[in-house]
Amino acid sequence: AIAAAAGLGAATADGLYALLAVLAGSRIVEVLEPIAPLLRIFAVVVLVTIAVRGFVVALLYARIGVPGRSELPADPGRTYIRFLAITLLNPTTVLYFTSLILGRPEFGRGQAEGAAFVLGAVFASTSWQLLLAAVGALLHRRLPWRLQFAVSLLGNLTILVFAAFIARSI
Repeated sequence: AIAAAAGLGAATADGLYALLAVLAGSRIVEVLEPIAPLLRIFAVVVLVTIAVRGFVVALLYARIGVPGRSELPADPGRTYIRFLAITLLNPTTVLYFTSLILGRPEFGRGQAEGAAFVLGAVFASTSWQLLLAAVGALLHRRLPWRLQFAVSLLGNLTILVFAAFIARSI
């Protein structure tokens, strides 16, 4: 339930950004352009904070012998809100959806096309996020704690690499 709530939070943000991209289109780029460096700095700070917290939690669990414990809050509602917020704070998400609309100017002009785009984005994101949640829940119970620890470190390292790529563009 926790992993599904996390995935649904991310999928909700994807759906909101898809809707925003269809409704606002090129105006989003115009609004974000002047504050893009500030948004990137904020994104880097948030991502580094998440990664460092993830490293600390993984190392603590390894050190005190609490393997396999999730670092996510135990409440699905809080988890949903957390992942909704994390995804909404990612400026790359809104720019991704806007670039899709801008790349095909004839697409999304009509109401039916715009609605189909938003519904398709929500369906695709929800499907992908729930698949990841199911696989994660299945493997979480079966993987040795050392492998879970390694995966946690790798995941947080990936977040740091993503932050570094964003920082390079500042």
